[in-house]
Amino acid sequence: MQSTQETLMQIYQTLLEHLGSRGWWPADSRLEVIIGAVLTQAVAWKNVTRAINNLKSAHLININAILNINEEDLAQCIKPALYHRQKARKLKALMTFIAREYNSDLDLMFAQPLPVLREKLLAVWGIGPETADSILLYAGDKPVFVVDTYTKRIFYRLGMVDENISYQEMQEYFHNNVPPNLYIYNEYHALLVGLGANYCKKSRPGCSQCPLLKLCKYLTHLQEKY
Repeated sequence: MQSTQETLMQIYQTLLEHLGSRGWWPADSRLEVIIGAVLTQAVAWKNVTRAINNLKSAHLININAILNINEEDLAQCIKPALYHRQKARKLKALMTFIAREYNSDLDLMFAQPLPVLREKLLAVWGIGPETADSILLYAGDKPVFVVDTYTKRIFYRLGMVDENISYQEMQEYFHNNVPPNLYIYNEYHALLVGLGANYCKKSRPGCSQCPLLKLCKYLTHLQEKY
């Protein structure tokens, strides 16, 4: 019988072979990744892309520029990302934090130890665990596993975790069973997003075409239910 570690790496290899390397996070700079991590909260990436393009056109992929622009004008600029006024406030709060704590120096910021920086990010208004960890992993090259709704849904349907598993519990599950390798953490999370978006959907999942069908208990559960 396979160990949890072996099963998780089998899932990783299967997804990598089926979906290919995801090349995630798409951005031209670390600051763009940081901004995108805020904008992507509760919205599809296509909306984030439009908002990012608006920011680029307005020369706002810049810490001081975001701090200096009127909050309502910033909100209108990122309107495609939805919840735009709230996200404008979050961007202002995050840029204020980076400017105050690190003199707007991202090298200095990411030189801090992972646990210290994570705690500081989580103390910033509007920055939750998924956003903080996305910043740490994709902008800061810190080996921390990012958990999202797809991650929980997929591993619950695989029969490997409880349906109501918390963010911290799901993250610890990966940290305890997958080597702390930056590339693997990056790719694994992106692969799970690809699987969740294209196959393991909340409603009407494409189980018959799913590359993890042989490992999954969800389709069997549905067949028994109906």
